Amino acid sequence: MAVESIEVSSLTDIEKRCIEKLLEMGSGFVLDYSDSTYAEFFKRHNIDIHSDKYQSYGTSKAKKMRAFWEIEPDVVVGKVLSELMDSYEVDGELGGREIDHPVLAKSRDIAERLLGKTTQRSEVINEDVFLDHEFSIPNIEKLPVDIKVVPIIESRLEEARAALKANANLSVIFLCGSVLEGVLLGAARKNPMDFNKAKASPRIDSGEVQKFHKWTLAQFIDVACEIGLLKPDIKKFGHGLRDFRNYIHPYQQLVSGFLPDQHTAKVCFQVLKAALADVAGER
Repeated sequence: MAVESIEVSSLTDIEKRCIEKLLEMGSGFVLDYSDSTYAEFFKRHNIDIHSDKYQSYGTSKAKKMRAFWEIEPDVVVGKVLSELMDSYEVDGELGGREIDHPVLAKSRDIAERLLGKTTQRSEVINEDVFLDHEFSIPNIEKLPVDIKVVPIIESRLEEARAALKANANLSVIFLCGSVLEGVLLGAARKNPMDFNKAKASPRIDSGEVQKFHKWTLAQFIDVACEIGLLKPDIKKFGHGLRDFRNYIHPYQQLVSGFLPDQHTAKVCFQVLKAALADVAGER
């Protein structure tokens, strides 16, 4: 009787060493992820990383990652690694980590190989180029939100501008995140079919798409990019905004040691302006 073959990742030992260096896995950790944020990250890919399935080498985040590489197929590993590299790059650009560009470039090539793609260097999104663009906040009434929500959106935008001038950087991040999530929720309610049929749509155990009001900002960003509502640069920098907004929980900020500066706040406000322009069809 023939034995059914199981498709697993084709990562080579050298490729694994490169990625381990990028993700800072030497001490058992993976970047700055806590157990809870690690679980949340993998959940977006429909993976329970803390399950017994991924504990063949041990229970640290790094060991679970190594088990994940050996169990899952190329396309799954490629998607996860690609998003981890986005997090690494955004956290470096916004949070002060020194980016190892040669290792990052090689790691991206590895992820592209796993995904069956050819890396196009001209398509790599650079923070400086993104920040140099002039994005204008559209007429809020053009956004797909309930008319009763419009004055609330306008008020929060004005407050974000004031906070930016006052160097209230953490407030800017929280306000930008709340506005973006509100607008994307409105877009989902206006176009439920597009959002529900997306591959990135979060699903409950029965396989049905989760109700929109239970979606996270990360899930809204992923789906909005998949259906073409948001451009790829928003997916890259938008997840940075989402990660930073998580520091609304004081203990999360304590663990990470995150201290937002004016530059970080400006990038987050730029992400919001560009996203609103995308949603309004003005970019």
